[in-house]
Amino acid sequence: MDRLLSWIDDLASLAVEYGKTRDDVIVNAIGPETFTYRELARRIGELIGTPRPIVSVPPWLGCLVGWFLGVLVGDVMITREEIKGLMADLLHVDLPPTGKTMLTEWVKSHADVLGRKYTSELARRKDRTSAYASN
Repeated sequence: MDRLLSWIDDLASLAVEYGKTRDDVIVNAIGPETFTYRELARRIGELIGTPRPIVSVPPWLGCLVGWFLGVLVGDVMITREEIKGLMADLLHVDLPPTGKTMLTEWVKSHADVLGRKYTSELARRKDRTSAYASN
């Protein structure tokens, strides 16, 4: 079975579990692995066989470059809010995992296709079917 389906099962189990309560809760829907953004980018590059250098830049420069690349491809690459969240290390949590699916195993099993084609986030939001048609 595709590992993606395992993630769906993990998330569905969480929804059912927390859907039984009327309490307001925040749940970190994470698998058994958690990464900082830098670790995630480095690890995915290694696993797909194309490691890349990671260069630290000031937030304003990252935002400017992201905006420029977005203009070139007609998409939004990264926002100021996303940069602030990454700098606040919001991608990484020190909590027990709620899921069982390991991201690194999924990446390994899809390494031959990950990062090979670009799909616009904005196009996907408008029309999920045709946004993937050329991929």
